[in-house]
Amino acid sequence: MSFFSEALWVLLLGSLLGLELIGKVPPTLHTPLMSGANAISGITMLAALTLIIQSGDNLPLLIIGSISLGFALFNVIGGFLVTDRMLAMFSRKKTLK
Repeated sequence: MSFFSEALWVLLLGSLLGLELIGKVPPTLHTPLMSGANAISGITMLAALTLIIQSGDNLPLLIIGSISLGFALFNVIGGFLVTDRMLAMFSRKKTLK
């Protein structure tokens, strides 16, 4: 089995496992879960950057690494925006003097 096919299997199984786990989370826990997902996406970004650097002339690995880096960045930015909105809900309102 080549590295490319192994990487596709890991991507497929990880996606299915993620869908199964996220589907079981109650709605009240989604925002704290998003904050925790930021840390995991940071690790995914490092792995994607490593894959891009080590891909060399292998175009499919470069494409997969670039796509995974884009999804991880999207998740991190979205997670920070959601966390910021959540924290703003609990801050004190500014009073006019």
